[in-house]
Amino acid sequence: MSIVDCHVHLWAGGQPSPAHRQVPALAAATLLAEMDAAGVDAAVIQPPAWDATSNEVAVAAAAAYPERYAVLGWFPLNQTDNQSQVARWTERPGMLGLRFTFSQPHEKTWPTDGSLDGLWEAAAAAQLPVALACSDFLPTVGIIAQRHPRLRLLVDHLGAPLRSTGAAAYARIDELIALARYPNIAVKASAAPGYSGEAYPFTDIHPYLQRVFDAFGAQRMFWGTDITRMPCTWRQCVSLFTEELPWLRGSDLDLVMGEALCQWIGWQRGAAASAISRG
Repeated sequence: MSIVDCHVHLWAGGQPSPAHRQVPALAAATLLAEMDAAGVDAAVIQPPAWDATSNEVAVAAAAAYPERYAVLGWFPLNQTDNQSQVARWTERPGMLGLRFTFSQPHEKTWPTDGSLDGLWEAAAAAQLPVALACSDFLPTVGIIAQRHPRLRLLVDHLGAPLRSTGAAAYARIDELIALARYPNIAVKASAAPGYSGEAYPFTDIHPYLQRVFDAFGAQRMFWGTDITRMPCTWRQCVSLFTEELPWLRGSDLDLVMGEALCQWIGWQRGAAASAISRG
């Protein structure tokens, strides 16, 4: 089984958000050593907004380790050339899609007021998946998916709000489950231990994980960690899914732990590495 983490960060500067490791930088090689220790084969970097250079950091990591890293990058959404940026996006090593967080107050209305209609259209035309930190506007994601059926969308962190645990973290799970009707929406089952109010094996969140799996299926539910803000080891993040969920076994487990994610974002890991070596 190939284990691919759908959500990690690297950075070279800036001030990490309070929930994350308070270190000035996290390098590709450092994270790889942690991945190796935990038995994680590869990871998709989501460049954090706190580091203005994070896209470049991620691209450099993917260029150096094409079998281990891919990238869902970002750019300022208030730029006037969004559509041309999207058209050129995959020219950089490892860039397979986009991710946006809407963390600033002035960005909160953009997903719902039509400001990003051109972005959705451009990403669909370019066949780029788009990940969204969208716990505050889950129903809107369904509207976007319905209007742009060729656009592949990924919901961050099971749709749970940051800094919430237990039942409060999954207060909007019905809104998330409602999105399963749209075949172009998938879910990152990332950061799950961070939303638990218990110690490993985090049994309070098992029913929520099963509900998401039952709704979206193995093809549209992707394991991941956001490891730099987890309250446990990377290995425990893995074993939560591989050992503690009796309903997740066989080919379904293979899909959730990495195969389905690579299919969704178009990451042909062996092909990427071969292209670099030939170059």
